[in-house]
Amino acid sequence: MRTNDTNGDGAAAKAPYTIREEPLGTRKHVRIVGIGAGASGMNLIRTLRKNMVNYEHVVYEKNEKVGGTWFENRYPGCRCDIPSHNYQFSWKPNPEWSNFFSPAPEIEEYLTRIFEEEHMMDSIKLRHKVVGAWWDENRGLWDISVLNLETGEEFKDQANFLVDGSGILNNWKWPDIPGIQSFQGDLVHTASWPKDFDYSNKTVAVIGNGASGVQLLPAIQPDVKKLYHFVRTPTWIIPPRRITMMLMGGPAKSILEQIEFDEKENFSQRQIEKFKTDPVFYHKFVKVIERDINSVFHIWQAGSEAQEFVRGKIVEYMTKMLGGDERLCKILIPQYPMGCRRVTPAPGYLEALRAPNTEVITEGIARVVPEGIELESGQVVKLDAILCATGFDNSFAPRFPLVGRRGNVQDIMKAGTAKGYMSLALAGVPNYFTFLGPNAPIGHGSVFTASEHVARYMARVMIKCQTEGIKAVVPSDAAVDDYNAHVAALMPRTAWAAPCKSWFKGGTEDGPVTALHPGSRFHFFHMLERVRGEDWEYTYDDDNPARNRFRYLGNGFSTMESDPAVNCTWYLDEGAADRL
Repeated sequence: MRTNDTNGDGAAAKAPYTIREEPLGTRKHVRIVGIGAGASGMNLIRTLRKNMVNYEHVVYEKNEKVGGTWFENRYPGCRCDIPSHNYQFSWKPNPEWSNFFSPAPEIEEYLTRIFEEEHMMDSIKLRHKVVGAWWDENRGLWDISVLNLETGEEFKDQANFLVDGSGILNNWKWPDIPGIQSFQGDLVHTASWPKDFDYSNKTVAVIGNGASGVQLLPAIQPDVKKLYHFVRTPTWIIPPRRITMMLMGGPAKSILEQIEFDEKENFSQRQIEKFKTDPVFYHKFVKVIERDINSVFHIWQAGSEAQEFVRGKIVEYMTKMLGGDERLCKILIPQYPMGCRRVTPAPGYLEALRAPNTEVITEGIARVVPEGIELESGQVVKLDAILCATGFDNSFAPRFPLVGRRGNVQDIMKAGTAKGYMSLALAGVPNYFTFLGPNAPIGHGSVFTASEHVARYMARVMIKCQTEGIKAVVPSDAAVDDYNAHVAALMPRTAWAAPCKSWFKGGTEDGPVTALHPGSRFHFFHMLERVRGEDWEYTYDDDNPARNRFRYLGNGFSTMESDPAVNCTWYLDEGAADRL
């Protein structure tokens, strides 16, 4: 769809048409500003370098190093819950991961190494924070305010395209507990863990049993004097992922039987050497594990046989790990469907809850007082430290004023359900793309390879604008409405939509699922294979007053004719006639 000027009678006002005196395929210059140098932002740099020409690209990163969440999260026990060899870019395999699940420092080191080896320094400005962006309709540009965190200076930039790669699990927040800032001991959030924090021989509270809480607790439990674990909602804790892959008899079973691990799932040195020296075997290993990860969507179907079978096995596992303790089993094994909240492997977590120095508290917190936490009963739990594993602001609202055609997106997002187009664009916000927007496949597997598919889609749209004389592009309201109608209709089929308080539903009990893609990981990749041009509205460049959509055809020649490096007789290649 395109936008047109109209005359006073409502009819399209047509200026005289003139030929564009350039060959078909000519790419106009564009400037692209990215936000965030985590995995998504770094991958975008490479995608643009591989596919675009005649462009500028700068990425503003607020931290002093790249890595995003893997630079910021350094709490004890922090690691990925996706198998290491699949939590990497397809274009940068790392056969030297030490464990089946990578510890956070290794992932940070991996991203830092990419930053250096791919020479990304010229594209990334560290310690720079985007604090506002405003769309200028007449110019077809974003006006952007950037704060230099080193100098305190705020300056202006502009871009044809704005790409937000800051991520959803990045903007951490304190729990909404009265008096929390009155605590006189150590108050720590897992996403902002002090490097020199010493918790040994202290009486501590761990609030939260999400992905961070269940990793943190067993890591610190042996060293603290007393540990109080505050649990509001039980969560499903699955057996070690390697074991579940073996038990389920999926595609990974046979190859995992060939891999050397120790009891903590560390790869043997001999195994690492085999990965390094036998690239055929290594590639097969990565692909088989990936296939297994991608094949679990049937388990999340509400009420399915697969869901019930797996649920029963996990109940058995949790009961065994809790030593059959009747009280702990009652308060820690969920009654809601598996998958309503994110399930996670958490080696040692359930066992640590049975330790003599651990106490699980499910009573509500009334407030935080200077000496500790006051329960709803009035009892005060005296503490040296409160450790908050309470997550992030995942409302999808930008962290800065983002003003499109209809006002500030922050206000629009907070006023209603977050809605996007295929997780990567927003209605009414031209020339804007986002990684991991509403209904992205955040819980479906590795975000590394997911970001590759999203980045390629973004590049296709930007190249279309470069070559077809398009000043502004935005998904149509009709397309966004239709897409979200599909999301709303499909989600009730899944366990994700079941009643339970979850960040999948924006922290609500029964709200719409906004954090997950309505389908499998395969489904998401398939959906993004081609740009649906009919879903977008276009505003053409100012040098096309006739608004003729075919002006990009130019003077009758093609850029393919003038570039000696281009295979201009590709249609004669073997198999060319058989491909669509």
